Amino acid sequence: MLLKQMGRWVAGKRTKWITLAVWVIIVGVLSAVWPGVNQMEKNNAANLDSGKPSVKAGLVAETEFPAESGIPALIVWNREGGLTEEDYGGIQKLTAYFAEHPVTGQGALPPFDKLPLPVLQQQASEDGAAFVLPFFFEKTADSDTMKQGTEEIRKQAETLFGADPFAADLNKGELSARVSGPAGISIDAVGLFSNADVSLMIATVLLVLILLLLIYRSPLLAIIPLIAVGFAYGAASPILGKMAELGWITVDSQAISIMTVLLFGAGTDYCLFLISRFRQLLTIEKDKSKALFGALKDSSGAIAMSGFTVVIALLVLLLAKYGAVHRFAVPFSLSILIMAIASLTLVPAILAILGRTSFYPFVPRTPEMETEHKRAKGKTTAVKTKKKNKVGGRIGVIVTKRPWLVVIVTLVFLGAAAVNSFRIQYTVDLLSSFPEDSPSREGFAVIGEKFTPGELAPVKIMVDTERQDIPLQKTFEELPYVSKVSEPTAGKNNPNISAVDVEFNINPYSMEAVNHIPDLREAAEKALADAGISAPEAKTWISGQPATQYDTEMTNNRDAKVIIPIVIGLIAILLLVYLRSVVATIYLILTVVLSYFSALGLGWIFVHDIMGADAIQGLIPLYAFVFLVALGEDYNIFLVSSIWKKRKTMPLKDAIREGVTETGGVITSAGLILAGTFAVLATLPIQVLVQFGIITAIGVLLDTFVVRPFLVPSITMLLGKWAFWPGRGAIDHEETTMKEHLNV
Repeated sequence: MLLKQMGRWVAGKRTKWITLAVWVIIVGVLSAVWPGVNQMEKNNAANLDSGKPSVKAGLVAETEFPAESGIPALIVWNREGGLTEEDYGGIQKLTAYFAEHPVTGQGALPPFDKLPLPVLQQQASEDGAAFVLPFFFEKTADSDTMKQGTEEIRKQAETLFGADPFAADLNKGELSARVSGPAGISIDAVGLFSNADVSLMIATVLLVLILLLLIYRSPLLAIIPLIAVGFAYGAASPILGKMAELGWITVDSQAISIMTVLLFGAGTDYCLFLISRFRQLLTIEKDKSKALFGALKDSSGAIAMSGFTVVIALLVLLLAKYGAVHRFAVPFSLSILIMAIASLTLVPAILAILGRTSFYPFVPRTPEMETEHKRAKGKTTAVKTKKKNKVGGRIGVIVTKRPWLVVIVTLVFLGAAAVNSFRIQYTVDLLSSFPEDSPSREGFAVIGEKFTPGELAPVKIMVDTERQDIPLQKTFEELPYVSKVSEPTAGKNNPNISAVDVEFNINPYSMEAVNHIPDLREAAEKALADAGISAPEAKTWISGQPATQYDTEMTNNRDAKVIIPIVIGLIAILLLVYLRSVVATIYLILTVVLSYFSALGLGWIFVHDIMGADAIQGLIPLYAFVFLVALGEDYNIFLVSSIWKKRKTMPLKDAIREGVTETGGVITSAGLILAGTFAVLATLPIQVLVQFGIITAIGVLLDTFVVRPFLVPSITMLLGKWAFWPGRGAIDHEETTMKEHLNV
């Protein structure tokens, strides 16, 4: 009964103004007293917990080899034709300066200023054109601190060299410098996401506004969903900011970027579900208030259920062990919850205030009102009866007359696309997602060309020798994928711990290198076992970026195995309670899951075969699954709700045809807008967001134009009364407390 009374509470003659005032006050007060979520970004939060092998190894390295611990910024110096003595002299002066005047967060710095020139030149590349200066930041330094530090290095370099080598072209024979390594990658990642926030917001707003104008041709109507999204963001941002300030959650720029897209896409969908029904009722109901209350009565249940489904699915991300995924849960779910509330309170209030004017200049009127309107303008032309959605009507006829044909064709298409998903190659290499002109990627390219790529990210292998003579260097030099192994060094606090630095002869960020981490561990453990040391697995540690990426891959796999079944299970339970049909629940879940795999397969064609990417980021399948399954069920819920209601008063065939026709326009509009907002991500320079945006947009379009209008109603038609089993074929508004609450 709650949703049944909501219309009179939020959109009554007087209460509509109160509702609007309450939202203004809430957003104003929250924004004034609590920090916005953008102010509380933390972009260096750990993604792996303390129990992961690479994290444990990092602690051992920090304790036993502190001079080499920290976050390395590899400053790559390059001059085509060879570095000059003046270049080396400048590098030495730069090193001496920061040895005397360390920047904030500075850790170790090699004493290159104290080395004779011939010794320094020996550390350059073979052709003498490139030199790497390792500049370590403390492990606690965040991206902002490292960015500030590298900016100070840049300014001092410009002073010493008389020009800015960090802005110099790599291929023009002048001295150039680029910051690469883990610190450079971190700085570039945060910079790309930070720069993306504003452009993403502007592009999303413009896209939604243009699509709404094209679809509904009403300036006021186009603005209403944007106002609702703005208020929802205005409320969510300070709440999330305060939660972050209290340490309850951690937010990063990537989460905020995707949260913005999600708010605009899903939020506009919820608004359109209500607006569309309101417009329909205005053509048969003269009293705008009665039409609005009827629209709320008809759509509020579907909106509430859709929002609840998405919120629950996103909250499951709290079970993720990988930090970047875990951090998405609260911002995404809270923002969608607030958006759903805004759709059921603020939007009705605005519609109540504007009334039919919301749709100007194409104002919906009853036939009688239309006649009076024309008569008042001196026109005597008879009022034409507006035709129903022609396309939706034709689809409704097709799915009820040829259900077998429709099911076979759609399953063949979706199945073929889904099979293509097995071709996908995955990576956990963040560097490959950067634009080619990013400093960290340009620096890596120089290292890969002039040295060996493994120098960018060596792995440190540490073992407890128990005072045995372990031939570590020889053990790893014999491996075909290793280019260089350092001399063993003893631990500072425990001399029994011996360590070597191992460099790959391949890209250390590639999956090929990452997947060699178990091989390195096996080789180390075998060396210990051959020396008679017991339990070698507990006395071997491997640190470094490739080891971190291996643990990332394993954690991502674990999260997918845990989260995907739980999301499916929870959505199935919600659908079962809502529809009271086991059969409908099963085929609605299966169709959306099939659509998800089809989106992956088609997305791989775009990303790999057309755009030329070698792999997609390993996190994308999990992200895409949660969004597509939760958001895809929104459209199924809206369609099936219409069919279920009509089934109470007409034969199933007619109910399906009418349901497809009635919901076709609004779901198509909503799907185009949702897909468009995700597609906006493809305009950004960050490949992980480009790939996620493309795959998710394709999935939304499949749900909008294949699954919802064709596959689901055709399956319902074929199953007949069994589609409702064990229910009676319709949702009774008064039978259960749950149904009364949802007001379906």
